[in-house]
Amino acid sequence: MTKEERLARQRERLEELKKPEKELREKGFKTIAGVDEAGRGPLAGPVVAAAVVLPEDFNVLGIDDSKKLSEKRREELFDKIREGAVTWGIGIADHKTIDEINILQATKLAMRRALEEAGRKAEIDYIIFDAVEIDEIKKPQQSVIKGDSRVLAIAAASILAKVTRDRMMKEMALRYPGYSFEKNKGYGTKAHYEGIEKYGMCPIHRRSFLKNLT
Repeated sequence: MTKEERLARQRERLEELKKPEKELREKGFKTIAGVDEAGRGPLAGPVVAAAVVLPEDFNVLGIDDSKKLSEKRREELFDKIREGAVTWGIGIADHKTIDEINILQATKLAMRRALEEAGRKAEIDYIIFDAVEIDEIKKPQQSVIKGDSRVLAIAAASILAKVTRDRMMKEMALRYPGYSFEKNKGYGTKAHYEGIEKYGMCPIHRRSFLKNLT
């Protein structure tokens, strides 16, 4: 594929991802937040959510579901998204909160926190969540299954959440060596389980995810 073909495909993909927000703008909504999370599945560390509002003329190419992008590309887009967004916010629920209220409720808490932070810079009038609904938030909203590959603002949020959490887990790897957190980011890889077997659980492990080992 030539460079021109690749750019043409990226522009086409960008327009495809913009459609849901464009339709909402045509209905009168102006400040549309996309919300996603990273870290629901790992055995250790927090769940991190991001909320992002993008301007109508946001034209950064290459944004997509964070899982489809390389770490290098996510890092590059992370700064471009923050610089170009109308507003953005990060919300975190730590391992203790996950154990106390369960991962779904902790995810929703992190999302509410992300929206609160984003809402300090701009009044959000519509929210698109990736695969969840939060009834406590009394604003127009919708849940989109696989929204991170269908809605631009959610895709952008998925990148902010993923990069933020990955950076946190790399810091945790320095504090708690032996579990390969810098590589697995807390997910249940062979090296991670071997670390648990050798050293036991560390302070950031989710006890509720490892009940058979407690």
